[in-house]
Amino acid sequence: MKFKPLYIILILIGFAIKTNAQELLKLEDAVKIALENNYEIKLAKNDLKIDETNNYIGNAGMLPSINANITDNNTVLDTKQTQGDGTERELNNAKNMNLSYGVSLDWTVFDGLRMFARKEQLNILQKQGEAELKLAILTKIGDVYLSYFDLVQQQQQLKALDTAIVISNERVRTAQNRYSIGKASKLEVLNAQVDLNADKSLQLKQQELFKNAKITLNQILARDVQTDFTVTEETTIDKNLNFQELKDSSSSQNPQLQAQLLAKNSAEQQLKQVKAGRYPTLRITSGYNFTRSEASLGFITQSSGKGFNYGFAATVPIFNGSQQNRNEKIAKIQVENATLILEQQKLNLETQLNTSYQSYLINLELIKVEEKNLEIAEQNLDITLSKFKIGTITPIEFRTAQQNFIDAKVRYSNVLYLTKIHEISLKELAGNLSF
Repeated sequence: MKFKPLYIILILIGFAIKTNAQELLKLEDAVKIALENNYEIKLAKNDLKIDETNNYIGNAGMLPSINANITDNNTVLDTKQTQGDGTERELNNAKNMNLSYGVSLDWTVFDGLRMFARKEQLNILQKQGEAELKLAILTKIGDVYLSYFDLVQQQQQLKALDTAIVISNERVRTAQNRYSIGKASKLEVLNAQVDLNADKSLQLKQQELFKNAKITLNQILARDVQTDFTVTEETTIDKNLNFQELKDSSSSQNPQLQAQLLAKNSAEQQLKQVKAGRYPTLRITSGYNFTRSEASLGFITQSSGKGFNYGFAATVPIFNGSQQNRNEKIAKIQVENATLILEQQKLNLETQLNTSYQSYLINLELIKVEEKNLEIAEQNLDITLSKFKIGTITPIEFRTAQQNFIDAKVRYSNVLYLTKIHEISLKELAGNLSF
């Protein structure tokens, strides 16, 4: 819009001087602060660390367990023994000691491939953690975008009301001058003052909305909610979004869809682990032990030994009260449920993409319409003000032109914000929202 009346230029300069005293919070800085401070992202990062820590072959049951063992048994007994030849031997407080210690190994070498399914499930759980972290990051970036551009919108509307007050002050001054020379009635002055007060009231309400929007953004950034700042004056719109590209991107990058796909894979691995219960389990055992025993009474009063032992144990399931069949049926139903939820998620995602894209296209057209309306209303207001000063139009006609300009400014600001909301929503659904 090339047409810019002098009084609007003055109010823009005044607004710029006022905001320059505050910190300018750029969008990229807001995103950076949110990603560093946000509690949900920190929690998601910690959950991912837990998943990474759990994802190793030992947790899947692939490694042996090695233990150091020691057993020491001591007794003090009043003992009486009768030998084969009838001889009796008796000893009070007879001491007996048995000591054994060593290292043992226990290794399950086959469990129906359950350990391999468990390891794959751990891989999936780690990927789910990564998807959940990405979702937390995308969601928070989206929250920052929406809150930031809401502030831009509120700031633009506040500027429009500041302009309205400048114009209303000019109208009051003109009406008083006309009244002083007898070309206007006192009623005209009073009406101008009433309209000025109405504009001031709207300005105060808009200031309240603007300050509350700042508090909301500070909360999202997880910093002191009283931190004062200003935002950029323009809402930039990406007008080149392509639906097919968004759809293709969402199928491979949407974190909610990916998380549900991983949930289905996890259910399938759980079914494999349950089916492993039909197969034998083979364990290898081994160890090296030392033994020592002492007895106060008997043929052998002391003995000791050391050596290597080894063996295996196999378990073959035959019947367990039909628990195996029941567990497999439940696991299959869980896989089916995960598949249904995945298909539902795909349908919901496609629906959201289509509706948001249609709204995005409509609002792009509305931007053109409202931009033209604002330019016309601005020119009309400037002409009306000139005519009002020389008394060729009525105060009601002037007020109508003034109100039309403010309404056009607010509508233009609103449509920019709505378009930005749909743009952000589309990029978030596509999984590629970033700065």
